[in-house]
Amino acid sequence: MDVLQRPSIPEDAVQYQLFLVHPESSETEAHERFLQQILQNILAELAPLLVQYIWQHQPFNLRYHPEKGDVPAHLGGVTQFGDNVEDEWFIVYLLKHITRTFSDIAAVVCDNDGQFLLIEAAEHLPKWLDPDSSENRVFLYRGELHILPNRTHSGEAGWPRDSVPTVAQALEVLHSHTESCLAKQPICAALTKRLDGYPDKIQQNFHRAHCYVPAGIAVVLSKRPDLIAPAVSAFYLRDPVDLQACRTFHTFTPDTRVMTSVKFTHCLYAQLQQQSFVPDRRSGFTLPVHSHPQYRAHELGMKLAHGFEILCSKSGQSSSEKEASVSSNPLWRGFLDSLKKNGYFKGELEGSVRYKDLMTSAESFFRQSVTSTHRLAIQNPGQEMLKVLEDTSYSLEDLKNQEAHLPPEDSDAWLDISPQELERLLEERGGRGVSDGTCKTAQPDEEVQEEEAGYSLIAVTQGMKNFINAMSSHEGAEIPSSCLAQPFSFDPDAVTSALDRLLGSKDEELDSDDFEDDDEEDDNDVDEDEGVQNCESQEQAGAEALDNLRKYMDEMDQELQSTNIGRSFTLNNRASNKADASKSSLAELGSELVEEEIQPLDVDLNLVSNLLESLASQAGLAGPASNLLQSLGIHIPPDADQS
Repeated sequence: MDVLQRPSIPEDAVQYQLFLVHPESSETEAHERFLQQILQNILAELAPLLVQYIWQHQPFNLRYHPEKGDVPAHLGGVTQFGDNVEDEWFIVYLLKHITRTFSDIAAVVCDNDGQFLLIEAAEHLPKWLDPDSSENRVFLYRGELHILPNRTHSGEAGWPRDSVPTVAQALEVLHSHTESCLAKQPICAALTKRLDGYPDKIQQNFHRAHCYVPAGIAVVLSKRPDLIAPAVSAFYLRDPVDLQACRTFHTFTPDTRVMTSVKFTHCLYAQLQQQSFVPDRRSGFTLPVHSHPQYRAHELGMKLAHGFEILCSKSGQSSSEKEASVSSNPLWRGFLDSLKKNGYFKGELEGSVRYKDLMTSAESFFRQSVTSTHRLAIQNPGQEMLKVLEDTSYSLEDLKNQEAHLPPEDSDAWLDISPQELERLLEERGGRGVSDGTCKTAQPDEEVQEEEAGYSLIAVTQGMKNFINAMSSHEGAEIPSSCLAQPFSFDPDAVTSALDRLLGSKDEELDSDDFEDDDEEDDNDVDEDEGVQNCESQEQAGAEALDNLRKYMDEMDQELQSTNIGRSFTLNNRASNKADASKSSLAELGSELVEEEIQPLDVDLNLVSNLLESLASQAGLAGPASNLLQSLGIHIPPDADQS
């Protein structure tokens, strides 16, 4: 499919589709009933993971999509994750979990970058796989990443890279040749590393902090913790028009403030904490001095109150039409039965307080995750806040009494990152040290000092030579794999021979083959005599070009000898001593010397010296020298000489 014809996906959204690998029935109605039944089972399976999850913008949602064109009927959805990219990768984990649990389901996931799963494992992909050849080839199946291989001969498993299979054709290949389609171990390891920690990472991504908020906000968050996300976003993305509603608070008055514990995600807490804001004097919100032990709780509560008030001011009048109960949805009964079968209610008696809380969470999850064509996926959050306040009765005195029993706050030290930690994260994201699917552990200071003391600059010179000698194309230069994986081996004779051939030494003439195109093919219709004449003319032309080039280089050498450019290079020790011994005689000859023997340079030493000078001039910042060396997998210790 042409790139311009592909359905556009918003920049901060992820799209996912679930297909039946081998449909048992070709009838549309039977196929739809089967997919709807699978949808119920999937939601029941994921409910324990999703009920308490806080999404940045939109939740994970699935609905039935009928067949359209070449795309068969499937379950799918789109989730906008906003600034929290962890939501996107959590969805990838959910899809892997679904395909592992339901073995007849294959999942496709992409965003505005396309197949971002392949981007994560870009260093391990085969050469033929690129954005143009990856369409309808990448699936999550049975809990693993599968890629349809490139079929070069008839009878092989896969699909030719120069054509795009339809979804049905790709699923058929995936079903018939599952083992052949399984991605290679390094590719799977890169994806597994990115998803490492789930599902425990869900709780680790939460941050609990004390906030001094109006009582209504404390009640709303106790019933609907997920409403913290739209409130923070409303404050974070506020404009002057929004703040007009916060000059005087009508819904969440500041005189009812209580201390409560609020659960954020790391992204939401960072957005709220890092913004500086001074409230309007007419709002009634005042902050203590910065030295006050509860200053941060007052500041966070003030910001949250503004976000909640902005949302409620945008909700307008309450709708006269009451929202339909989830029990009226035909999928609810099957979903509830699946929850009970999976032990979601944890043995709680029906009608107990804990049972009611779990039921409320399940209804909220079902309402957000199961969407239909006539209903929006997410309702107005301001209306939902007002509805919770209408349906819940609370006592301000009881809320104040609960202040003494609040759980401790979580440390926000994760907001601060040291330069060493940043360097380690950049190295991991850059792909160094993760070829086996594992990440490096931080080394103690003693080991780092020993590594720097035993560091060899041969790695720098050899890495640069490997990069220069590597083949490249119009798509750009590629880093040779030997720079990252293979040990360095230095052959002085081979380097000297290569330099002699490159510079054109007088003792060795270059062959005419150096000037011939390796890709040229002889025409079969040309007879042998004409071929010989062409070869002779090519050899003669090559010799003339070589002679002209050597004359041009000699003239340049003679011109440069009268300048000081040569003094900026370091000569070999033997050549340098010889030059010092004959310095006086050369000065006497002066202009009478017509041709001077070119002294050999110490290429390695000059290369390293220039690189180190460039690194020193960067003063620890990013620059061409450091970027090039890091891309080659070469790490040079920091300059200990601060002068």
